[in-house]
Amino acid sequence: MQFPPLLGRVRERGLTLETTRQNKIARLIQKELSDIFQKQTSAMRGVLVSVSVCRISPDLSQCRVYISVFPSEKAEEIVQNINTNQRQVRYELGTRVGKQLRIIPELKFFVDDSLDYVEHIDELLKQ
Repeated sequence: MQFPPLLGRVRERGLTLETTRQNKIARLIQKELSDIFQKQTSAMRGVLVSVSVCRISPDLSQCRVYISVFPSEKAEEIVQNINTNQRQVRYELGTRVGKQLRIIPELKFFVDDSLDYVEHIDELLKQ
């Protein structure tokens, strides 16, 4: 089977490109999870939780969700709390997107520390 030049190089290196369907489902999950977390954290003053990125597996059974939390000192605590209540979050997601997806993927939540990394690089560049 012949691949286009770019795709052939990507497959040789063992990297994979996400399909259009994976991207659509990831965007849908990201949007709905953002809405869920916004409603859940509205009672907590001074805390902002946003979904940065969703990466979904090729078989659409697992989704890695990267969460950005402000202030970043509470990030580990909040993500740990979300991971312990993962079943409720998945159920809520299923009630929202159940008509669009046949199987609701298993969710795994991680802290997105890219903003802290950018801030650290800026501090290093200022020195």
